[in-house]
Amino acid sequence: MLDNLSLRHKIPLRIALLILLVAVAVSGSILLRAHEVFEEDLKLSSANMGRILSRSLTSALLHDDVWRAYEVINTPSSLSGTQGALQAKIVLVLDRNRQIYVSTKPDQYPILSELDSADDELAALSRKLDDALSLEPQLITGPPFRNLYVITPIESDGVLLGTLIMGYSEEIFTQRFTTFAGRAALTTLLIFVLLVPVAAYWGRHFAEPLVDLASCMSRVGSETAESLECDLLEIRGNDELAQLNRQFRLMLAELRDKADLERQMVAAERLAAIGRFTAGIAHEINNPLGGMLNATNTLRRHGKLDPLTAKTVNLLERGLMQIRDTVSALLVEAKTESHPLTHQDVDDTRTLVTPVAAGLSVQIDWHNELTGEIELASTLVRQVLLNLLLNAIQATGEKGQIACSVRCVNDTLCIEVRNSGEQMSDETIAHLFEPFVTGHDSGRGLGLWVTYQIVTGLNGTIEVSSGRADTLFSVHLPLPLQEAA
Repeated sequence: MLDNLSLRHKIPLRIALLILLVAVAVSGSILLRAHEVFEEDLKLSSANMGRILSRSLTSALLHDDVWRAYEVINTPSSLSGTQGALQAKIVLVLDRNRQIYVSTKPDQYPILSELDSADDELAALSRKLDDALSLEPQLITGPPFRNLYVITPIESDGVLLGTLIMGYSEEIFTQRFTTFAGRAALTTLLIFVLLVPVAAYWGRHFAEPLVDLASCMSRVGSETAESLECDLLEIRGNDELAQLNRQFRLMLAELRDKADLERQMVAAERLAAIGRFTAGIAHEINNPLGGMLNATNTLRRHGKLDPLTAKTVNLLERGLMQIRDTVSALLVEAKTESHPLTHQDVDDTRTLVTPVAAGLSVQIDWHNELTGEIELASTLVRQVLLNLLLNAIQATGEKGQIACSVRCVNDTLCIEVRNSGEQMSDETIAHLFEPFVTGHDSGRGLGLWVTYQIVTGLNGTIEVSSGRADTLFSVHLPLPLQEAA
């Protein structure tokens, strides 16, 4: 969905998203640092308070003055300005036997009671006293404790008199952090609201030239160069967008010049094509003449009209007719008349190409499955088969393999010529049946073009597939429907 949006909307949205991500990242970093600062401040303040109270309690414990100890631990909450963030939730003083000596909540934690019996959290704290107690105040926090505890030893001349435990509610820290986080979120929102309109303006400012350029480029090809008019904004400077704008304008001018030049060249190409086409016809005439020369040589060797000589004379006659039909295929208005195709017509084509194949030591695997007469012009079908076989011989080269199959399948004449030549690329196949296109050193590229014209004229189809092993030409010619008697 977003990929289909115009750059007019996509660029502002991405800039806005970038602003939001940066704002969130900066705010998150500030909040993380604030969390660390608040935590360090709370620990440092509570540790300092623990040191002060432990020194004040030393005299009370030495003189076993419970009331004095009670006044000392209640002093912080009674002083002005100590309410709020650094006020302890509970303060306990333990004697050297780990019994409660005095507390800020005597009803809940009575004198001389065991710390283990106070509550579950203090019981867990009691088990940590041996590990936590040292000459310096220790902080204990985290699961399973819901509060932050500062444990400070009370000692005199290296003698341990007792232990001071101060418990701070984590709500103190949470409230301070929540207040700061709310202010940071509000600041982030204000920055986002202020910068988004600026991002939208600059995004549209950069996107408009690109959108106009893309709209104009989409019309290239669908409209002629002369009719293509684009109202592009002139972009100052020499950045990539300005260079693209100038190059596109230059391309449009060159397209118009190219169109004018092409119109001039078309007329000249047509005249040149006539000359090439005439020369190509001469080349195509050489195919049946080869059969005629072969028949003449046979007649010269035998010197009398025995059955073989009579067959040779018949081939000469068929060759002359082939010359006429080749010219007819090149001329659109020509009409070709011929007898129906027979088994012998197909074998005659084999006889014509055999000397050419033998000259290159090419083996032909021949399968002629026709029986009876086929209601197709024999000269045209023989021309198709002849051109395909000669093309296969040239493609396969010396000592190649060719397989030829002619048969009728479901009122369709199927001709398949397979050769073991090199694999053809898709680009070569795409232009294979165009006139004057050839992949061989000899010839003018009219053989397959003539074949294509004959096949399409007979309402048939011709297909080519080329792989690493071989190349296959498949021709399918529909048989004419028999008229009802």
